[in-house]
Amino acid sequence: MMKAQVRPVLKWAGGKSRSVPHISGVLPQSIETYFEPFVGGAAVFFALASQGRFKNAVLSDKNKALIDVYRAVKNARVVQDLIRILQGYRYDRDEYYRVRAIDPQTLELAERAARVIFLNKTGYNGLYRVNSRGQFNVPFGRHRSPTICDADNLRAAHTVLKKVSLEVSDFEEVTASAKPGDAVYFDPPYDPVSKTSNFTSYYKEEFGPDEHERLAKTFSHLVQNGVHAVLSNSSTELTNGLFSSWKPTRIPVSRPINSKADARGAIDELLVVGRPSAKPRSAARSVKPTRRVRRG
Repeated sequence: MMKAQVRPVLKWAGGKSRSVPHISGVLPQSIETYFEPFVGGAAVFFALASQGRFKNAVLSDKNKALIDVYRAVKNARVVQDLIRILQGYRYDRDEYYRVRAIDPQTLELAERAARVIFLNKTGYNGLYRVNSRGQFNVPFGRHRSPTICDADNLRAAHTVLKKVSLEVSDFEEVTASAKPGDAVYFDPPYDPVSKTSNFTSYYKEEFGPDEHERLAKTFSHLVQNGVHAVLSNSSTELTNGLFSSWKPTRIPVSRPINSKADARGAIDELLVVGRPSAKPRSAARSVKPTRRVRRG
């Protein structure tokens, strides 16, 4: 993978741009294939790509609209159309709601990707939120002068995405092919620390306790198979219980998303590291996860 300085193309709520030094510091210096399910803004991927730390990469998410953005940037012809479309947008409330109301299924790939980037850059707090029908419902944001089109960075992102595999897939399914020498970074929708911070609707299906438990089993199974695994999550009773045998560390991060302004600020997040040479002895973590059939 060639080196190129590149930043995330999306302003993703819960993105890991500020935590990259902590996370990249516990990932191997040399990785055969790097997996990042729950890809979001892909801050860790772009940082590792800039450092030339992996030979191959697989980025995935169950959110097809998000993966379509990366597919558009990856394609040499489509990324030029994407840039042209983004340059035609203006930062305006009426423009925002006009674009938000468009059915993305009626659009070509470049138009769909441009719509997501525009709404992301001009919507409230960088949120990507959908209702039960999968419809994007984030309100217009208040920004001084948002950069809707960063053409140079989109071209740089194209350079590092050219040979990357992009999949719309469940985290367990996509990491099933990982083998010794590979590394996985999981950044799932966080277990809410309170009712007011409950935000798990990046996708039309919520990510609840059962999914967190399945993720913990997948994490353990990967490490037992010789894969280096790293995971971020909120520090809650559930997550501390699921990952206690891995002795997670805590890193301070800002918390900008909360319905109550006085509840925003710095909190501790869990950083769980599973090195193949340091497996926990807990029998509860040795259960092989049940395979799930991909839904169409």
